[in-house]
Amino acid sequence: MLFNQIIGQEHIKKHLQKSAENGRIPHAQLFVGKEGCGTLPMAIAYAQFLLCNFSDDIDTCNIKCNKLQHPDLHFAFPVTTNDSVKKHAVSDLFLDDWREFIATQPYGSLFNWLQHIGVENKQGLIGVDESEAVVKKLKLKSYEGGFKVMIIWMAEKMNIAAANKLLKLIEEPPNKTVFLLITENEEQIINTIRSRCQALHFPALSEQDIASSLIVNNQVADNEAAKIAHQAEGNYNKALHLLQNDSSDLIFEEWFIAWIRTAFRAKGDASVVQQLILWSDTISKTGRETQKRFLDYCLQFFRQALLTNYKSDQLVFMETESGFNLSKFAPFVHSGNILEIEKELNEAMYHIERNGNAKIILLDLSMKLTRFLHKKEGKV
Repeated sequence: MLFNQIIGQEHIKKHLQKSAENGRIPHAQLFVGKEGCGTLPMAIAYAQFLLCNFSDDIDTCNIKCNKLQHPDLHFAFPVTTNDSVKKHAVSDLFLDDWREFIATQPYGSLFNWLQHIGVENKQGLIGVDESEAVVKKLKLKSYEGGFKVMIIWMAEKMNIAAANKLLKLIEEPPNKTVFLLITENEEQIINTIRSRCQALHFPALSEQDIASSLIVNNQVADNEAAKIAHQAEGNYNKALHLLQNDSSDLIFEEWFIAWIRTAFRAKGDASVVQQLILWSDTISKTGRETQKRFLDYCLQFFRQALLTNYKSDQLVFMETESGFNLSKFAPFVHSGNILEIEKELNEAMYHIERNGNAKIILLDLSMKLTRFLHKKEGKV
């Protein structure tokens, strides 16, 4: 993957190229950015630049890198057991899947990756087996005499044992070894590793960059591309998702509408609480990544309702397929409850991420929502 294939982020491309050409290559770098902003494609392009620009045979090197088969380019990413890998899951056992994933979804999310390997109902992890494999690879000399590059995608998924095992190697790597850690949430990476990395923060993609890419790569009409780019909120993966009209959002919409209607009726009607229990049970039977994506969808829905309530129609992009009237719901989301709603949704995502009991978490969130929806604006 070459820099000219990366969407936007021009200042970061120039910074990485110039610093490498001037010999200023930090041995451990942390690429920080939200889903769909291009951290992984940028890391692969940067790795290819390091490996091939200093190679005696640039063309052959580029061919190997384009296929993700260069012997000095290594990857670590979250994995778990599936039908093919029954135990001791490590990235090397999923390399064919990984190459296919990068070829088809370079801006894909962790959820997309877990779907790709058929384990969307599980959580991916970078465990101690992975760390041991990384240490073994990087202790060897580079095959082609140049750099060795280790890309660790979703580095926040390293557990403590794995992170501690890699700590010394990241602190004192072998000569010409470069670590590129990629994260969506740097706060979840242990401080001892973060402090040893030079962080590079990626902004969300501009609407213009997303629209231009959709027009060129997907032959989308100008007005449709502009609409999708606005809805994508700087996330190219989301833009593609909107373009493909993925059915998961329809399911999320159905769950959300059933949830808020039931929660609204539940105040003062104990018999409706049983429906909230059933709703929580239904959602809790899905995978944790699906639960987190759904809660993120809910967060976005509430924010869109808030914008509608305060007449910021130019910022409202959400369209429902079920005929649900956002403008009628909007007055129930206001300055008096939006902060509490956001706080509880984020806390629910946090506890689900950490393997809390999803049914209890979702039911607790539902009971709180019944109170928030009836709260009057200006009431403390």
